[in-house]
Amino acid sequence: VQLQASGGGLVQAGGSLRLSCAASGPSFSRYAIGWFRQAPGKEREVVAAIHRGGATYYADSVKDRFTISRDNDKKTVYLQMNSLGPEDAAVYSCAAKAVILTASLPARADDYVYWGQGTLVTVSS
Repeated sequence: VQLQASGGGLVQAGGSLRLSCAASGPSFSRYAIGWFRQAPGKEREVVAAIHRGGATYYADSVKDRFTISRDNDKKTVYLQMNSLGPEDAAVYSCAAKAVILTASLPARADDYVYWGQGTLVTVSS
């Protein structure tokens, strides 16, 4: 599977953005998709993930502000980001891992196999 992240940009603090992770290739519905971010000088961290079965995971820092969702018909996973702050500024990337329905939801970067290029989110204060 190939992934392409988009939707980043410049937003004022308190604003919103919706990122998209578009996939190409067969069997998209079999994949768990994770969103990760990396700010300058910091390690990459998980933001959110969604299982093929729909279960979701959120980092504590984004709970109640970000929402991950998927549209298997469009082969796309979305990350709706609200109440953005300077701490959310980073390059956001999406990644995929094929999972069986009974598998746990991968939540670490090392768990994922396929990666797309990132999209930059800048938050002005």
